[in-house]
Parts: sequence; structure tokens; C-alpha cells
Amino acid sequence: MNRRWYFAFFLVSGFCSLVYEVVWLRLAMAKFGVTTPLVSIVLSTFMAGLAIGSMAGGAIARRLSSRSPAGPLRLYGIVELLIGLSGLLVPRMIQFGYELTQKAGGRLAWDSSSYYVISGGWIVVSLLPWCMAMGATFPLAMAAIQRIPSRERNRSFSYLYLANVLGAILGTLISALVLIELWGFQATLQLASTLNILLATTVFALSLTPASYNQEAASRQEITASRPGRAGFSPRGTLALLFLTGLCTMAMEVVWIRQFAVYLGNVVYAFAVILAVYLAATWLGSFIYRQWVRTHQAHESAGAWAILGLLALLPFPFTDPALPVQTSFLWGAFRTAAGIGPFSAVLGFLTPLLVDDFSGGQPGRAGQAYAVNIVGGIAGPLLSGFLILPWFGERWGLAALSMPLFSVGLPAVARKQADRQSLPSEFGSKSIFALGLLLGALLVFMTKDYEASYTEKVELRDYMATVVAAKRNGSKFLLVNGNGMTALTPITKYMAHLPLAFLDRPPRKGLVICFGMGTTFRSMLSWGFDTTVVELVPSVPKLFSYFHQDAAEVTKSPLAHIVIDDGRRYLERSADLYDVISMDPPPPLWTPTTSLLYSREFYALVKKHLQPGGIFQAWQAIIDPGWDLSMQTAFAKAIRDSFPYVRVFPSLGGWGFHMLASDRPIPAWDASYLASRMPARAVADLVEWTPGHTAAEMLQAILQTEQQISRLASIRPAVGPIQDDRPINEYFFWRRMTGPYP
Repeated sequence: MNRRWYFAFFLVSGFCSLVYEVVWLRLAMAKFGVTTPLVSIVLSTFMAGLAIGSMAGGAIARRLSSRSPAGPLRLYGIVELLIGLSGLLVPRMIQFGYELTQKAGGRLAWDSSSYYVISGGWIVVSLLPWCMAMGATFPLAMAAIQRIPSRERNRSFSYLYLANVLGAILGTLISALVLIELWGFQATLQLASTLNILLATTVFALSLTPASYNQEAASRQEITASRPGRAGFSPRGTLALLFLTGLCTMAMEVVWIRQFAVYLGNVVYAFAVILAVYLAATWLGSFIYRQWVRTHQAHESAGAWAILGLLALLPFPFTDPALPVQTSFLWGAFRTAAGIGPFSAVLGFLTPLLVDDFSGGQPGRAGQAYAVNIVGGIAGPLLSGFLILPWFGERWGLAALSMPLFSVGLPAVARKQADRQSLPSEFGSKSIFALGLLLGALLVFMTKDYEASYTEKVELRDYMATVVAAKRNGSKFLLVNGNGMTALTPITKYMAHLPLAFLDRPPRKGLVICFGMGTTFRSMLSWGFDTTVVELVPSVPKLFSYFHQDAAEVTKSPLAHIVIDDGRRYLERSADLYDVISMDPPPPLWTPTTSLLYSREFYALVKKHLQPGGIFQAWQAIIDPGWDLSMQTAFAKAIRDSFPYVRVFPSLGGWGFHMLASDRPIPAWDASYLASRMPARAVADLVEWTPGHTAAEMLQAILQTEQQISRLASIRPAVGPIQDDRPINEYFFWRRMTGPYP
């Protein structure tokens, strides 16, 4: 069988693997919460499975080396079949685990460590076996390639790695830009599963033909004839480098997301662009390595090590606000490509070089080396998310992560190799390293972060985000990872006062989902009843006093409760019932994972936590261009389908809609009567920023423009309601390219 078959196999396999990773992560977040620990558990499980599978696959490949020539190829087909079945089984396993936690009820408190142990343990059970199968594909395919006469058997890992990364690029872009928007998560997952099963079927068919392998396979002596360690590093040193580069790269990826999100926008495509740039540059570096190694020796790679540390710092100039700022997504993509592309390309060159050099074409050794690299990839995001970013922030965190790469470059270029390397070349590598060190220091100290454009600010960091409270031109802003969240506006006051004024009884218990500047929480407390607010980012409530002078007094009230958690997960684990629930997800409407707070499934959950006759307030921003009202339609349909009674009031300035929903008719009271039902403190809060206006006038400004939910839900008839599986508000690339839905 021609080696090109394996290239095609790993192209498809890489495509499917990225689809699985994206969809599995989203399914887990929908069921167990959009929190950093949960995301870390999913990603760590994925990477750990790859590492374990790579090690196990290598051990199996060694045992198969002296057996049937077709054995490795058929075993590789079985593994791909198992991966294909995962696309069908994992969603059911995640759902089953979710139902188990639901049945636990009060025995599994929503804020307990036991919840993470049980939910995390179930995620491991659900994902780990299939991820192990993915990791085993490399050594098993390498063992099969050994049966094919070729001069490049000793570099088979880099050959498969090249195909796998190319497939991963396609999986990232095609799923994010087209498939999920058109088909939803489940159908996209089924497509990947079908492709894996077809791949496995093809492998089995080819394994039945004698031409698919060399009956007189090369002996073990021929296979291992290439002596490992030609790069100048000891075997242990090579493994240490693979661990270090894996750790630094994945840790930097977490930093990159925070650095470039402000220029790419708060959309799912921001992460897709970062991942696609990283993978594309990695592929380019691997391709260059495949060409370079034909005429060079591994020990001649000192120049690449010399510039690695400097390239790690390139995001600094391309995220500096001094660089001309444009709102174009393409300009943001250019910044991203220029900032992380060169570093990723060099890593794409060095990683297969190290694995090829360590393994010498032996599948077992390749599996060991690749596993070590992946273990570093497991540790990197955890180190970055929980230690480096909270302690040092993006700037000094990235600088800290570059230091090990500079330290590796120094011995690589300083090692005397007079018998293998010319003096000019050696001198050139040392000069490049010294110049890189100098330029790196200049990049760290001469550039600035995006937040530096705000002269007056308070900056906090935690494992979730970098949060900035800032002031510019007399207005205060709240920024999370560089994205503006909200402003001091009466709109956020209405989110509390409007549903409370329409409530047909005195409220006793209320819930606010999303803290923001704390305005809605503060307004609800002005009614004098027990109020809980749930916020995902720990640092956000700490800035309450920056926006409101009475924040300390408000938070000291025995009626005030601030909870740090995912709002949806909080409701899943809570048994409390509320008279009013008010929700204000962060703008824009297409913020990643926001659909989990706009979907029919979420509204069904909200209904379970409302007292009979209770009112739910959801605010929908109007930021979508007028030619595409698909998001507005999907939002309106989801809430219309979920509640029998819905009233819609455009907010001040036409920035969005206040949607009030209930299981009972919402009274048709006029503004004067509603104002008369408000406590004195609530009236004072409503008119706080509008001197000269009464509460009745403020309410009348809203009531007089009431809209019908049926009209909003019928603007785009072909658009369905937002569902967990169809996040129409988050994925919009295809319809913006081809035109809005009818």
C-alpha cells in the first residue's frame, strides 16, 4: 500500500479529532457548567488520553513487530473504528452522567468540591477511552508503515504529523465557519463519526490485499538502524525538551486568547482564528522540516533554538495599542497571524524533528516521545490559567514562559560541534541568540498592553479573566479580557424594576444572573427583599465599589448574596424558587456560550425556579446589523415557545428589548400605577441618573413602545429558536457570507 494512503487517513483523522474536541467541550459545558475548572477537566482529559494512548500504542506496536505483517494495519483500523463510535456514544454518556447528578439532588450541593469530583470523574469516564484511541493512532500507523519499503521510514512520525495537523486545521475552520451553523453540534458530530467509520472500513479493506504491506518486512535491525540522538541532545534531554515545548506552547495559547480577543472580538471565531493560525503555522513548520531534513542533519537546528525565545514574545508588538487599531476582523486576524505564527512555525519544525530523532522510526519510541510532549501540553494550560495569569497577567506571564525557551537556546548554540558544524555557522547561531535576547528585552519593556490606553483604571486578574474597571472621557467602563461588558446606564436598572413593578404580590426572593457593574443587583435590593446574584468571573464583583459609592453598604446587607458560579449550573444545582429572575448576559449577543442562557433548554430550567406567577426578565441587545435579524428572531422564538405569556418593551435608546415572561398573564397596568407600587428606595434608585424625571415618566418611556412577541418571532420564518444544539446567535459566518435566512 502506498504511503499516501496514510497521509489521507491522518488528514481525515485530524479533521475528526478537532470536531470531537470542540463539540465534546460544548456538550460538557451545557450540562456541567461554563467554568474554568470544568473546561480544564475536559481539555486535560482529552490531552491525557492522547498521552496514555500514545504510550500504550507504542508498547503494542513493539509486540506486533515480529508478528503478522497485516497486524498493525488492522489494529489501526480497529482504533479508528472505536474513535468513530465515540461520536455516537459520548453525547449519550454525558447526558447519562448529567442525569445522575440531577438525581443526587441535595446530596450533591452545587458549590461543593464533591460536585467537581463526581462531574469531573464522569467526564473522564466518558472521554478518556476514546482519547486514548486517538493517541494510539500514531505509533500503530508507524508500525504499519514499517512494512512499506521506503527511505523515509525513520521519519514516519513527521509524515503523519504533517497530515494530522493539516486535518486539524480543516476541522477547526470548516466546523466553526460552516457545519455547526448549518447543522448544529449533534449533526456535525455524526458527520465526523461517519468519516471515522468510513476510514476504518477502508483500512480493513486494504489490509486484505497482499500489496498493502511488504510480506518480507524489514528486520528490527533495519528498522532501528537510524541511531537516535543525532540532534546533539541525550535521550533524556530530548524528552525534557518535548515536555518543555509542549508546556510552554499550550500555556502561551491561554495567554494568546486573552491578548488577541480584544482585536478579534468576543466571538467563537476569535478562538477559531487563534487555533487555526497556530495549526497552520505548525503545519508550515513541519512541512519545511520535511524538506530541510533531506539535505541537513538534525544537529544543524541550532539556529531554530536560538530564535525561539524571541519569537515567543512577538505578541507584544502586535497587541500594542500603538499599532493602528481597526475594527475589521481581518485586521485582527492579521495581528494574530503576525504575533503567533512565526513562533508556532518554528515549534512545528522542532517538534517532529525531536520525535523523529528520538525514535529513529521506532513506533514505540515515537509513542513515548509524543506522549511526553502531550503531558507538557496538559500541564501548560493549568499552569497558565491558575498560576501565571492570576499572578503575573498577560505581559509578565508571557515573558516568564519565554524564559525557559531562551535557556534552552543558550546551550543549543553554545555547544561545541566543530566536527559537524562550521565556525561561521556556529558563530552565527550565537550572534542570533544574543541579538534575540536583546530584542526580547526591548519588546517586554518598550511595548504596552491594550489596557494601557486607559489612564485611570483598576485591574484585577483571576483564573477566569483579566478584569479592568476604567474611566475615559468621564464615562466608566467594565472590560473583561479587553471586551467592554457594560456601562452605567438606566437600562440595567429597568432589568430589576420593570419585572418587580409588574409582579402581582410583594416579592420575597429574587435572582440576578450576571453581575456586571452590579447595577441590577443593587436596584433589586432597593425593593428590600432577599436577592442573590450569580457571576462567573470572580474579580467582577470586587470592582463593585468602583462603579457605586454605596457598594460596601449594599454588600453588607443580610439580604444580599453574591455567588461565583456559572448561572445555568447554579440553577441546575439549586432547589430555590424565586419571584423574579433577571438575566443580562454579557454583550454582544454572539458572545461565546451565551446561547446557553438564551436557549429553550435554559428557559425550561428557569420555569422550574419561578414561583407561580413569577416573572423572568431577559434582555436582548440589538447589535446585529439590520439586514440579518436571524438572531433576534431565534431569541424571540425561544422565549415565546417556553412561556405562555410574554411582554416585550424596547429599552431606552433602542439598544435592546426587555422581555418579561411568566406562566400567568402579566397585568396591563399603566405607568402611574406601577410607580405607585414601588417602595421609596426603589423610586429613588430608578431616577438616580435622570434628574428631573419621575418614576412614572421613566416607566412610561418604556411602556409606550411595547412590541408584540409574535411580530419579533416572525421576522425570519426559516429561523428556528435558539437551542443548545443550534446556537444561532454564536455562529453566523455562513449567512453573513451568503445573505440572511428568508
